[in-house]
Amino acid sequence: MKAIIPSAGLGTRFLPVTKAQPKEMLPVLDKPIMQYVIEEAAAAGIDQILLVTGRGKRAIEDHFDRSVELEQNLRDKGSAYLESVRQVSDLAQLYYVRQKSPLGLGHAVHCGAAFTDSEPFFVLLGDIVVPRCDILPKLQAVYEQTGASVIAVERVDDEHLSRYGIIGAQPVAELEAAAQAPCYRVNALVEKPSPDVAPSNLAIMGRYLLTPHLMELLDCTKPGAGGEIQLTDALLALLDAEPLYAVEVEPESSFDTGNVLSWLEANITLALRDERYAGELRELLAVLMSAGSESTNGK
Repeated sequence: MKAIIPSAGLGTRFLPVTKAQPKEMLPVLDKPIMQYVIEEAAAAGIDQILLVTGRGKRAIEDHFDRSVELEQNLRDKGSAYLESVRQVSDLAQLYYVRQKSPLGLGHAVHCGAAFTDSEPFFVLLGDIVVPRCDILPKLQAVYEQTGASVIAVERVDDEHLSRYGIIGAQPVAELEAAAQAPCYRVNALVEKPSPDVAPSNLAIMGRYLLTPHLMELLDCTKPGAGGEIQLTDALLALLDAEPLYAVEVEPESSFDTGNVLSWLEANITLALRDERYAGELRELLAVLMSAGSESTNGK
């Protein structure tokens, strides 16, 4: 199957660093965010990926291209980095299309209509990192059982409901063995609700497996708030035409890097899980916390 990765956003929450650098190329440990996303797709057997980019995103293309001069330099030095640099350009066959105007996530996905060619396809949001690469196979398993669109969801606290699209859902126990996770039949979708009107605390987390009919619906979805075409609106229309399922993923199986604080959290959490950095980082954090406590007490 094919995948679309929308990555045309301006990254305004990271300004000024994203003035000349795509937010998708910000590092999480020793790899840019987008490399995690491409590696996740490749691990699921997806070998054709369309990146929907925009102006100023050329660094993404350069990163996944061959760099003959760099490789030769590393080869001459006998550097251990040579293999990792080569692997980046061999992950998958990448294609690129520009979203010329910021018209919303739904519009970005629809930019890939010719690429998907009336076939089911994955959508991976470019600011969500899934280190274990275990979510797409779960969606694939449910799709193979149902032939219907499947989205990934995770439970969030009530105070965070207004940040996400929230689903209303009915558990479907017979799908859980295939997905090895709780599964649901979606019966409602509410974009960024307050806790008093949210149908559940299951939030859409940026991984989708969608049927071709969704692309057809995007073709006639009208712009909503801010003049943008929303993927959620097309999913709502899809509910009237065919089933939509959801797979609940484990807490902390993914990291949202869409703002500075969550990006820092992803870096720290993954560093603490990495034996190369964990020991020294724990010592450093202990020193910093101690210094902060002493400073506070001194005041």
